[in-house]
Amino acid sequence: MSAESPKPTVSKETTSSTAASTAPAKSRRSFPWNDLWVTVAAFVLAFIVSAIVMVAADPEINKEWSYLFSRPDALTDSWAQISSAYAALFQGAFGSWQAFTATTAQSAPLICGGLAIGLGFKAGLFNIGGQGQAIAGATLAAWVGFNFHSLPLPVHLLFAVIAGFIGGAVWGGIAGVLKARAGANEVIVTIMLNYIASGLLAWLLTTKAFQMPGRTDPIAPIVDWNATFPRMVGSQLHLGFFLALLLAVGTWWLLDRTVLGFRIRAVGSNPNASATAGVNTNSIIAWTMIISGGLAGMAGVEVALGPISGATPTQLSIGLVGTIGFDAITVALLGRSRPLGIVLAGLFWGAMNQGGLRMQAMTQTSLDLVRVIQAVIVMFVAAPMLVKTILPFLKTRKENRTKKRDRGPVPADTTTKGALA
Repeated sequence: MSAESPKPTVSKETTSSTAASTAPAKSRRSFPWNDLWVTVAAFVLAFIVSAIVMVAADPEINKEWSYLFSRPDALTDSWAQISSAYAALFQGAFGSWQAFTATTAQSAPLICGGLAIGLGFKAGLFNIGGQGQAIAGATLAAWVGFNFHSLPLPVHLLFAVIAGFIGGAVWGGIAGVLKARAGANEVIVTIMLNYIASGLLAWLLTTKAFQMPGRTDPIAPIVDWNATFPRMVGSQLHLGFFLALLLAVGTWWLLDRTVLGFRIRAVGSNPNASATAGVNTNSIIAWTMIISGGLAGMAGVEVALGPISGATPTQLSIGLVGTIGFDAITVALLGRSRPLGIVLAGLFWGAMNQGGLRMQAMTQTSLDLVRVIQAVIVMFVAAPMLVKTILPFLKTRKENRTKKRDRGPVPADTTTKGALA
């Protein structure tokens, strides 16, 4: 009779110590502090580079710098130019209640578009069709807005919002289905759908269903007040901004608290492993593009039903959406595809757009400089290793260990070799 081998036992102390040792690791991973500081450093570096560009673009200050030793006021004049420009930029965005509400109006469509692009990034999809999806959403929302005049405010507004979401979802779903069923590249398909959406809108604005009566130019009738987002009196803060925040919360809940969100993230991390685990990757791709298109359509709804300025509702036109769909890609990159980060990035981008107008008016600084600041910020944020190379103290311990390991083994000291011999 063979003796049975003793079964390994795990004491309560060992279990508790293991749990205690793993708990700090989980807490350290709870918030990406390093990513936050890298992003802040990217903003600081971008403003420094933009300040240098600002000084270099001023011919009078350039002349002073050429005679620095004979005219030492070049430093003070440069500082005055930089500080006044940035102060005007801040005042135009947050300096008053009116300025702040204008920033929120600028930010609302950017937040919705950024959520759409960020959701696609989570699934490993590059949705460049936010522009076309926003146009589709704005078109349907405005059409509902200037029709159905007998509907009351809540019903009319809700009908217009749902129509805009459906329009963007259908436009994004086309690319999603083609990607899932035919393997079509979503980048190429969405770019082509952008052109189709803009061309279709231009044609629709020449038809009786969309052209304003008595006008020959391509512009639609005025949207009924019942279909516009209610606004706070004397400001540009409207319900659409809070709707954008609600969509951000909903996107976070979808990604972190639902089975569909888990599968979206799994497909984005490793589609082959997800398929092996039984996930229908084609279905996830299609649904991700549908939801992403709906969120981008909401960006068009924000523009069509939430006028950024003026005392009258917006009229649908060819250039109404502007470049929101393309700016949303930048917002998603700045926010690192996280809903909270996208909200902050959307507010920042809206503040830059709003404050740049005041900076141009108060300091005679070209509005192109604001575009330079935005572009430099994107460059630094999109390349975190560049920021860490410029500021090495931002590198984590893991990166430092990896760098040391890549250097190879350290050669042994010759004296040590002799002693061992």
